[in-house]
Amino acid sequence: MSWATRVRNIRAGAERRFPVLTELTARLVSGNLLDAATRLAAQAFLAAVPLLFALAAFAPSGVRHQMLESLRAIFGLTGASDEQLQQVLNGNNNKDDALRETTGVVGALVALVSATSFSRAMARVCERAWRLPKAGTRIGAWRWTVWLLALVIVVLFQAPLRDGFGAGAWLGLPLYFLVSTGVWLWTQHLLLAKRIRWLPLLPGALLAGTATSVLGFTARLYMPGALDRALAEYGSLGMVLTMLSWLIVVCAALTFAVTIGAVLAQEPPLDRYLGTDRPDGRSGANRDSPTPSR
Repeated sequence: MSWATRVRNIRAGAERRFPVLTELTARLVSGNLLDAATRLAAQAFLAAVPLLFALAAFAPSGVRHQMLESLRAIFGLTGASDEQLQQVLNGNNNKDDALRETTGVVGALVALVSATSFSRAMARVCERAWRLPKAGTRIGAWRWTVWLLALVIVVLFQAPLRDGFGAGAWLGLPLYFLVSTGVWLWTQHLLLAKRIRWLPLLPGALLAGTATSVLGFTARLYMPGALDRALAEYGSLGMVLTMLSWLIVVCAALTFAVTIGAVLAQEPPLDRYLGTDRPDGRSGANRDSPTPSR
């Protein structure tokens, strides 16, 4: 028996014993995931910029200060990059008044509506992971806005959360993981328009919570130096490109986490424990039971 035949036999046996490996490998090697992650990162960046300026123009000083502290906690900002962020969020009153006059309430609402493109992109990632059709606009429109506003609130409280609300990192790190897992569990349930029950969404939420926790720790080590070097060498453009590159990494991790979680939840053996609904309407818990005769 040739080596090629042996390899094919081993692969066929593995696919029969562990069908999840076949589906998982096929999904991971496809180029669609990287494309979706890149689009998600681009929409996240385009959503963050107008929302940041709107927050600087209309939010009270206490909210702006809290956002500044949270962004410092997320990226570990120091030096020139921290000064750039302070100029955006803590401009003087004259600049704030001018920005309000230029933007206006209508402009702020337009910025919010435009930012929902990020919500729509995230919803498409979840729908593709579960191979569901796109939800109608009437069903999804309010969900996109609610998710975006909730995400802003989560970002706003990152500083006290990561500090364990004063207790320190020993409490902040596990608390951040739990909150992140809960956020991505709720995100999938909301953006999928409740078409998937809570329990099958748990693997993806756990993977996404782990990915964001690891990347959150890594960002504090890598991003301060990278941002300051980019700002010194290329100016504001370098800072923008560095932030966009980091967003691509984060969005790729989230896209892969949600997709892997969906595959794990739909394939044996987890589908039986999670009771994942099958396309034929039967749940994983009774998947092996015979189909009633008609």
